[in-house]
Amino acid sequence: MARALARGWGDPVLCSDHGSGRAKALAQELGGQAVDANATVADGADLVVLCHKPATLRAVAAELEGRVQAVASVLGGTTIAALQDAYPGVPVFRVMPNTPVEVRRGVVCYAPAAGVDAGLEAEVLTLFERLGTVVRIDERLIEAATAVMGVGPAYLALVAEAQVDAGVRYGLSAGLAGHLVTETMSGSAALLAARGYDTLAIRREVTSPGGVTARGLDALERGGVRGAFQAAIDAVCGAAR
Repeated sequence: MARALARGWGDPVLCSDHGSGRAKALAQELGGQAVDANATVADGADLVVLCHKPATLRAVAAELEGRVQAVASVLGGTTIAALQDAYPGVPVFRVMPNTPVEVRRGVVCYAPAAGVDAGLEAEVLTLFERLGTVVRIDERLIEAATAVMGVGPAYLALVAEAQVDAGVRYGLSAGLAGHLVTETMSGSAALLAARGYDTLAIRREVTSPGGVTARGLDALERGGVRGAFQAAIDAVCGAAR
């Protein structure tokens, strides 16, 4: 996620890691500097974006103690209260982006914390708005939201892959099928947004009684597509608890 965010912003980066080499590779790609210590990042930044493993929250916070001015966290399952406890007296922002932020078409869910300066909050949200759509959401709903938008790119990639494979079985080249599926998904998403997410109306416009779309939809329903997505969100939300 750190790489997706940095690529989306497109600015030179000041970053660190714990020896994976990813920070160096990111700095070489985008410009900027990879440093050996998290504290060095904090010393040179107005806002530190936390993209480490949630289990290392306190260890990283200890390295940054007394140095960090503000924190934006993308750590899964890490509450505002936990962030405030790890960074006492420091403004914290809980955001949950998805990977399309890399191409500035992402969704970023934002759970506001009480007592944050309005001017600073506006600056941070403006930064994340460069990456796509920022949606303010109650923190109690953030796991459910993540189960829809955070993992959504993987689900849609799987759906696209299944459609491409099916098309290849009927003679389409993988490249042509991929192009058709990708453009159809993109256009359909734009149409859904333009129509206020009226999925039923869009399906009815494509589906003639007894026609090929009706037969295809029936096959998907019999295949359990709705149940599969419900099981997926249950699995994600259950793991978050």
